Amino acid sequence: MKAVNGQEIIQLFETWSPKKLACMDNDPIGLAIGTLNKQITKVLVTLDVNEAVVDEAIANGCELIIAHHPPIFRKLANIRTDNPAGKLYEKLIKHDVAVYAAHTNLDVAEGGVNDLLADALQLENRSILEETYSEDVLKLAVFVPTAHADSLREALAQAGAGRIGAYEACSYTTTGEGRFRPLNGANPSVGAIGELHVEQEVKIEVVLPVSSKNKVLKAMLNTHPYEEPAYDFIRLDQQTNVMGLGRVGYLSQEMTLREFAEFAKKQLDVPAVRVVGDLDSTVKKVALVGGDGNKYIYTAKRAGADVFLTGDMYFHTAQDAQAIGLQIVDPGHHVEKVMIAGVAKKMTALCADKKYAVDFVQSEVHTEPFLFV
Repeated sequence: MKAVNGQEIIQLFETWSPKKLACMDNDPIGLAIGTLNKQITKVLVTLDVNEAVVDEAIANGCELIIAHHPPIFRKLANIRTDNPAGKLYEKLIKHDVAVYAAHTNLDVAEGGVNDLLADALQLENRSILEETYSEDVLKLAVFVPTAHADSLREALAQAGAGRIGAYEACSYTTTGEGRFRPLNGANPSVGAIGELHVEQEVKIEVVLPVSSKNKVLKAMLNTHPYEEPAYDFIRLDQQTNVMGLGRVGYLSQEMTLREFAEFAKKQLDVPAVRVVGDLDSTVKKVALVGGDGNKYIYTAKRAGADVFLTGDMYFHTAQDAQAIGLQIVDPGHHVEKVMIAGVAKKMTALCADKKYAVDFVQSEVHTEPFLFV
């Protein structure tokens, strides 16, 4: 196993949940406290960062905390160690415990908070509730000697080009002749200086997301036998890597709203839920948003959801949902605790692939501030 520093761990985390997925203005994600420029042997995964969680990290020998809720949500005017927030930051710094926050980017990421909630509810045939991110698509066309076509196709595929839906290594090839005359100073792999050369070539065309352009270009240049390969990138009028907030899916069988509320309580491990709607009505199609999803009631209604599961439902928003015939199940904001086990499992697998010597510890501190009596 390989010793690993914080930068390497977070770089790996951001291959799964990159910052660019954040969908809230000025979302305070990323490194909040401390440094990643140090060796990390244990990481505590938590929903929130409070003093009890910090004590837990220290007791477990964790040098890094990965949290969903940012510990510094608003800009600080000062750091006073005679108030609770300042005392918390002081303890983290004194014990050299860094804190990294993944907020709405982790909500949007595939396998992130909203997918974990949908997994817990066993939703089938899922889709995104509201698209918040997509990438432009490029097409690369490159000309290469026929004998080198297979190796170039493979290199492009390994770099991420040619992925279309559930297919990879997609490409299109046409054949032809390439002509060129090497000049003085050239170092041609075929042909001679000053002589016109004709080479049997193919044109390989592949699509790729714009974010992969540099990686694909590097792979192409490193694999291509020519000193000066002929190629071009064309921006297409289509999008890829479409991602977004919330999920919509179907229960395996219909339930009454009452039954679904009880099912959600059990599956999401919460002591109570608030419900809006007719408890005896049937539900099949479910929309959900982890955390505060008040502004998505109309989106959920347009998606055809029978019930919308989200936290922090406001009184007047609940009335609005009732008026448009949208049923609500509110399990509270703390239901996002589902990310603790999910992130720990995902990062353990990613680090195992890299042979990183690091353990991910699931926080056992209960950070729900509400009591249900």
